[in-house]
Amino acid sequence: MRAAVFVEQDKPLSIEEVTPNAVGPREALVRVTASGVCHSDLSVINGGLPFPPPCILGHEGTGIVEEVGDQVTTLKPGDRVVAAFVPACGSCYYCVNGQSNLCDVGATSFTATHATRADGTPLGAMTGLGTFAEAMVVDEAGLVKVETDLPDEQLALIGCGVTTGVGAALNTAQIKPGSSVAVIGCGGVGQAVIQGARIAGASRIFAIDPVELKRKTAEQLGATDLIDPAQGDPVSQVQALTGGRGADYAFEVIGLPETILQAYNTARRGGTVTVVGAARMDATVTMSAFQLFYEEKKLLGCIYGSAQVRRDFPRFIALTETGRLDLGSMVSRRISLDEVNDAFRAMQAGEVIRSVVV
Repeated sequence: MRAAVFVEQDKPLSIEEVTPNAVGPREALVRVTASGVCHSDLSVINGGLPFPPPCILGHEGTGIVEEVGDQVTTLKPGDRVVAAFVPACGSCYYCVNGQSNLCDVGATSFTATHATRADGTPLGAMTGLGTFAEAMVVDEAGLVKVETDLPDEQLALIGCGVTTGVGAALNTAQIKPGSSVAVIGCGGVGQAVIQGARIAGASRIFAIDPVELKRKTAEQLGATDLIDPAQGDPVSQVQALTGGRGADYAFEVIGLPETILQAYNTARRGGTVTVVGAARMDATVTMSAFQLFYEEKKLLGCIYGSAQVRRDFPRFIALTETGRLDLGSMVSRRISLDEVNDAFRAMQAGEVIRSVVV
């Protein structure tokens, strides 16, 4: 099979013929039908996220099951599935306590090998998936069977960007109807946060991004106010539009210390700040300890939208099928595997919301 392999930091991915591992007792072979190109993939290439090369990238995808191991109980050949970049084993402490987005299986599946290169070198796979490939061998815990007629390029986004963003709004922050919401960073995940805020009944949604395409898409998807940081301090702009208070909820969807602080300052006293962006592992944030005490803001981390994937994937599919969640507008380009490196260029240039390999 062909796959896009990360071979060296800050270098283009190598499109290669590789051999997937034999299917283990609790694994499934999935023919990949679509894979979104997410900023987290770029973060691996530039060293921000620690997946060592050689490694098949891609963690946002959908496909068809072609083979299953003899201990697999939830899947069969022919099933349509969405891959979960955090598996949900169903039996660890976190899964049985309603926090499967923190599942213990993730720590082991992330480091396993999944294929070999032509020279016999073992290959890892990003988050245990490796969706930038024609097929992938995945632990059963990382696959969710779905029944829908949604097109592959939309369904793939549920595997990461949609679940992370909509989940951040509905599960993590739990936005209340009538609230004001500020979203800093309006790429694919940021657009999903905006849609989650709209679905939750937010009365005012501030989309903060320097890229005009992203602000315009945000308006289409539910933002009521578009804020260009080049036109002045975003914190001051939001405060001016909220009687000097700031937003009830603020979301950081970039993963930079400076924008995390910006999100904190954008929220009103007593407001909720949710950090959705994945920062570099060596990044730190410094803020006033008195401010933490005095302003009584809630500062929340958010991994995978606090999602329970076997509950939330079908939920987000239903919202899409009934027209309340717009995934089609988030797909900017449909590309081939050979075009994946150009997709990263387009991402960095602000030309797309999401490119999807189909």
